[in-house]
Amino acid sequence: MHASTHRPPPIGQLLRHWRQQRRWSQLALACEAEISTRHLSCLETGRAQPSREMLLRLAEQLEVPLRERNQWLVAAGFAPSYRESALDDPELAPARAAVERMLRGQEPNPALAVDRHWNLVSLNAAAQRLLGSLNPALRGPPLNVLRASLHPDGLAPLIVNLGEWRAHLLHRLRRQVATSGDAVLAALYAELEALPGPAHEVAPTGGSSPLAGLLVPLRLRTPLGVLSLFSTTMVFGTAVDITLSELVVESFFAADAATATALAQMAQAT
Repeated sequence: MHASTHRPPPIGQLLRHWRQQRRWSQLALACEAEISTRHLSCLETGRAQPSREMLLRLAEQLEVPLRERNQWLVAAGFAPSYRESALDDPELAPARAAVERMLRGQEPNPALAVDRHWNLVSLNAAAQRLLGSLNPALRGPPLNVLRASLHPDGLAPLIVNLGEWRAHLLHRLRRQVATSGDAVLAALYAELEALPGPAHEVAPTGGSSPLAGLLVPLRLRTPLGVLSLFSTTMVFGTAVDITLSELVVESFFAADAATATALAQMAQAT
């Protein structure tokens, strides 16, 4: 077996890529990092090599994800700083328990946890009820939450404001692709964009929801009527483990009194 010849891009190229992704000028980044513009230019062109401390300082200013910070370090000849644990690693047990408590605590509101590629990690009973009608082919594993939402064999036929919700999800995913450069997310975006949808996409405005102009609701048709939900996201703000840093908990809340009543009735019926 031959050793892999794959080498990461030069550190200067990575630095310039992320600076441009964040739309920072060399002057702005140099000022924030407290270095000269000339030195930053030399780092980007390869005429100077950064120290480990300098790399991490620049990555912090540019809010580079932990996974990519490791790539920076390797490209510059340093050992990675951040580990990536499996979700079932015993050391992550306290964090997993916190996520499960959070999901249960959202009842009767739906809530779920996903990884960086939008694959389902865990969900509460309320979310399970809403996903109960999914085509088995979409259940995975892994169950991809975005695919399940927009696929014609998934929730798409039940989403009253599909054009608006689809535009919102695609916009959100497109931003993730742009900021991360993740090939798996890029492939997912291409797949979802190609799925059949409304004849005309609708710009996210909130429609006729009480939250119009403030938040984009998910309006979902159920046996108890149309649920109008808005979502919030939670991440581990101080994570130094890659897996934890990429874990997202998404919680849905009732956007009107009728939805709150329906969610409570669903919970009591099970």
